[in-house]
Amino acid sequence: MTTVRGHVEARVNWLPVWAVTAGTFLLVTAEQLPIGLLTGVGDSLSVSEGTAGLLVTVPSLVAAIAAPVVPLLIGTLDRRLLLAGLMALMTAANVVSALAPNYPVLIGSRFLVGVAVGGFWAVAGGLAVRLVPPAHVARATAVVFGGVGAANVLGVPIGALLGTWAGWRVAFAALGALALVTFVVLLAVLPPLSAAQPVRLRELAGQLANRGVRIGIVATLLVVTGHFCAYTFMSPVLQDISGVDERFIGALLFGFGAAGIIGNFVAGALLPRSLYRTVAGIVAALAVVLLVFPVAGGRPATGIGLLVAWGLAYGGVSVSLQSWMMRVAPRSVEAATALWVATFNLAIGLGALGGAVVIDTLPLRGVLLGAGGLLLLAGCAVLAARRTPALR
Repeated sequence: MTTVRGHVEARVNWLPVWAVTAGTFLLVTAEQLPIGLLTGVGDSLSVSEGTAGLLVTVPSLVAAIAAPVVPLLIGTLDRRLLLAGLMALMTAANVVSALAPNYPVLIGSRFLVGVAVGGFWAVAGGLAVRLVPPAHVARATAVVFGGVGAANVLGVPIGALLGTWAGWRVAFAALGALALVTFVVLLAVLPPLSAAQPVRLRELAGQLANRGVRIGIVATLLVVTGHFCAYTFMSPVLQDISGVDERFIGALLFGFGAAGIIGNFVAGALLPRSLYRTVAGIVAALAVVLLVFPVAGGRPATGIGLLVAWGLAYGGVSVSLQSWMMRVAPRSVEAATALWVATFNLAIGLGALGGAVVIDTLPLRGVLLGAGGLLLLAGCAVLAARRTPALR
């Protein structure tokens, strides 16, 4: 029996999965790369760091719009050609960024990045069911979303370091070169992925009639908004509440991302046993961390411990909630995923904006408690789906 299982495992072609993972890694890196380059961009193009910060905000908002729009526009186009085309767009956008003579041209290139991020993620997020046998779908989905965590741990820091050493234009140029390589790889290793029928506006809107989809969308909005509401201010939280020296913040955020990668694959391993319990456990863990942090995170050791727990729990969010959407809408995976990706990117912007508003009126502990409150609401939403057969 062991030999048979080993033979089946050997027959699974993981190259397409890893190629899509490379795409998600580069796209998330591209979306967040300016975070580490704001000062250099601002000085070079004579804009404030606040204005330069729009280089992160714009692609996130555009991605939220592109996620449902791109599937509507492409009809039955081979998804292999679509993913490659979007990676080509990413290549061109980063070349324009590297050569931008002024800020308006640079922000225009970031608009293109948003289109690529939203369109690629909307399609790639649900591709695991078409790339590997059913028994390997959970693992393949975890691998694809591992690219998101790897971008935070490796892509963005390395890009920021390259920008510091050689200039922000070189960082964008290097990302464009890697995107070009990924474009070639996607064309070379992905099989034809023609859609049996196009995603139509009626189908997209019809997903909201699916109770499982509605709950998944609400849970995603609350979880991601709550996370980014607090995580955006993690540096001052660690310094002012936990008393962590500023010199260690970068290393700790790197550790947060590393914990997230581990959490992603742990969640992927647990999903086949019970998707519902995995999602409920993740949401509960996040709520506990955020609500306990203001009370128990007053020392460096406890603050760091809670940060690691936070990273482990949040690392499983993407793969588990994406799997949720695939389970509750098995016949409309692409449409449901498009709505989910749009919600996810919108929540990133809402979380950062909400945190900025709250922090002007409340102390840091208030931001954490407010974020924890959103996670409790997310837990209530998840609890409402406890009897959904597809999630067991």
